[in-house]
Amino acid sequence: MNLSVSFTTGEPIYLQLREQIKNQILSGALPEGELLPSIRNLALTLKISVITTKRAYDELEQEGLVASVSGKGTYVSGSNKESIREIKYRQLEDRIKAIVVESRNIGLKPQEVVQLFNLFYGEENA
Repeated sequence: MNLSVSFTTGEPIYLQLREQIKNQILSGALPEGELLPSIRNLALTLKISVITTKRAYDELEQEGLVASVSGKGTYVSGSNKESIREIKYRQLEDRIKAIVVESRNIGLKPQEVVQLFNLFYGEENA
């Protein structure tokens, strides 16, 4: 697992950590059942607070992406398929909203956007 934090961006460290782990889970880079580094080891490696690391892990657990097993560690959740699907669905909705805004800005009609979608969707299946 490749993680890094920036102390100069202004974004809270726990959010940086949470998003990086979340993205690796969603992309499949961290597969189901994968053991994450212990909170203490990760904090030591990244030179951050244990509390910061714990907060990131706790939020990932609330999202259903990881599960903590007392005395064993934190694992990429095996029951997260629906959570991952929901997160990816929301991300897709956000991208579609951006496309709608952009297409309106350049004066495309809905039918033209659908035609583009169908064209590219067909290319992916070919």
